[in-house]
Amino acid sequence: MYVFNVFFDVNSSGTIDKKDFEIAIERFCNLRGWSGDSEKVEKTRSCLLKVWDGLQSGADKDQDGQVTQDEWCAMWDEFSKNPSAPQEWQTHYMNFMFDLVDTSGDGSIDEAEFCEVCQNNGVPAAEAADAYKRFSKGGTVQVSHDEFAKYWVEFFSSEDQAALGNFIFGKTSFN
Repeated sequence: MYVFNVFFDVNSSGTIDKKDFEIAIERFCNLRGWSGDSEKVEKTRSCLLKVWDGLQSGADKDQDGQVTQDEWCAMWDEFSKNPSAPQEWQTHYMNFMFDLVDTSGDGSIDEAEFCEVCQNNGVPAAEAADAYKRFSKGGTVQVSHDEFAKYWVEFFSSEDQAALGNFIFGKTSFN
């Protein structure tokens, strides 16, 4: 539910709808200092609207234009049964999140990049640093796209509370 509440239900309405994505697009672009009709703004808009279209078609079971918390949980429960076959939008979203955090564009996420994005999403700096140290095994693991993808699957499918993927959004506890 952390991802639902922080990254998707950005207007705190209790459901996810297209308006949340429009707000998120603006927020992410502002964080990066992108404005107007730049290529990066358009790429972000295109990607996140594809994510919304996929999320809505895959999770909005009553087709009311909103994804409820129950629909969200049911969709990720389905994913956890076969994480090797994600919906296309889930892969788009994972790639978007990797690119969002890899601010240098060098193909890996370092601690400074990770902590900055987490702090911009309300995670305290010390908690974000701790989370990074956990999933990077004290900085000994380079967090490449492939490594991030592995952790992504763990976050959404593992029942193991100690799974390293549980920390990819910067939180170290979910109470």
